[in-house]
Amino acid sequence: MKTLILTLLITLYSIFAFANTTQNNTSGSNTSITGGYTSSATNTYQSGSSNNTTTTNNSTSNMRSAPPTAAAPNVTNSGSDVCLAGASAGIQTFGVGVSGGKSFRDKNCERIKLSRELNTLGMKVAAVAILCQDERVFFAMEQAGTPCPFEGKIGKQAKAAWKKYDKLRPDYDQYVNNLKIIEKKNEEEQKEITKQMTKMDIDKQKHDMKAKQKVEWESPK
Repeated sequence: MKTLILTLLITLYSIFAFANTTQNNTSGSNTSITGGYTSSATNTYQSGSSNNTTTTNNSTSNMRSAPPTAAAPNVTNSGSDVCLAGASAGIQTFGVGVSGGKSFRDKNCERIKLSRELNTLGMKVAAVAILCQDERVFFAMEQAGTPCPFEGKIGKQAKAAWKKYDKLRPDYDQYVNNLKIIEKKNEEEQKEITKQMTKMDIDKQKHDMKAKQKVEWESPK
């Protein structure tokens, strides 16, 4: 009987002892995470079970995108009867882009249109004269033997006038260079002719001397 009562007392004591026991468990306290990330967890067990978990994640992102491309403007005059030439350009960097354009007069185009209109009105000499303002046309006309008009003169009279007033030629600089080349070539040819003539004179003198010696020679007796 005493043994039974002692066993019951020990059992009751054990139950009350374990019922007052508290256990605390903390995990993740020694973990180091960089980059703006924090994580912690707390587990507590007392007369039951509870679990609290907290997670924080901070992320920062910097993105830089390129600006729109700086497109060069289209500077053309399609559909308009004008003589303009367009030019445009653009430059693009990461932070800024710049572009621009400009139109320029095409004098050769204007000259052709004016000549065409004068020819339509029957002014053929005037049409040729305005084309002769171009040094290429002036040179071509001279090489063809049909010099450009000069103050109402055409043909040989115009050629003589252009030779007299050569500084008025649209191709004056090229004309002067051509004259230098022609003069140099003529001098070389003249030297070659003089050399050949001198050689011919020397050969003739030698021939005459030989002929004279044959005439004066007498056979021995």
